[in-house]
Amino acid sequence: MKVLVTGYAGQLGFDVIKALQERAIDCIGVTRQDFDLTDFAATRHFIEAYAPDAIIHCSAYTAVDRAEDEPELCQQVNCAAVRNLAEVCRDQKAKLMYISTDYVFPGDGTAFYEADAPKGPKNVYGKTKLAGEMAVQEILAEYFIVRISWVFGINGKNFVKTMLALGKTRNKLTVVGDQIGSPTYTADLAALLCDMVVTEKYGVYQATNEGLCSWAEFAQEIFDQAGLAVKVLPVSSAEYPTKASRPHNSRLSKKSLDAAGFKRLPAWQDAVGRYLRELQEN
Repeated sequence: MKVLVTGYAGQLGFDVIKALQERAIDCIGVTRQDFDLTDFAATRHFIEAYAPDAIIHCSAYTAVDRAEDEPELCQQVNCAAVRNLAEVCRDQKAKLMYISTDYVFPGDGTAFYEADAPKGPKNVYGKTKLAGEMAVQEILAEYFIVRISWVFGINGKNFVKTMLALGKTRNKLTVVGDQIGSPTYTADLAALLCDMVVTEKYGVYQATNEGLCSWAEFAQEIFDQAGLAVKVLPVSSAEYPTKASRPHNSRLSKKSLDAAGFKRLPAWQDAVGRYLRELQEN
């Protein structure tokens, strides 16, 4: 099997390539330097030349606040580029795995969002990621869509690295406490995606590390495990306004994973511990 992974320079793409290599699966990781995903001809030319059996699409426009000022660019990267990939995959008879987000949901209430729950994104980023999902479903009869949230990995910026940097100079920190979700360690997620892509168990999945927390609780766990004496003070989203609206509820149901026989990811606290060790080793 040959697998092409987009967004290799990002957190998830980097770990997906690593996981594929550990399984001795023929793979290539690409970035925007290799070809422009928003250019259909360039996309088709590159993919036809490599002839992958599957594409894991990790590349995305993820600057959530900036997207409010750059909606056209966000749409190009998160939807038009996905449409290009889906059309090439259809023509090449290659599998497509599209990585989506909890932001496709409105983020209200306290119930877990099932994979087929009504959508209702509240910001530009979420709207464009949902448009990407819809493009995949419109063009392909069979596909993998995997929604994730609160991602952290070795390659790139993330909440854990930000907290660790702040924790070295502060003994007290205010962090949002009324947004609830599940952190996702890209090393754990990458292993699941590799297990999934070699199957024909197509469908819409949701995958995060197990357990729930607020951003404030996530931050406190990071400091506690890193041995940093920092007190986290939870604040409301209203006290920490952002340009793009954030979901208060990012609880994602894993029933579709269970039904397909895929193993859930470990607890998020365990993932934080392993990630901190990975950071030390690197």
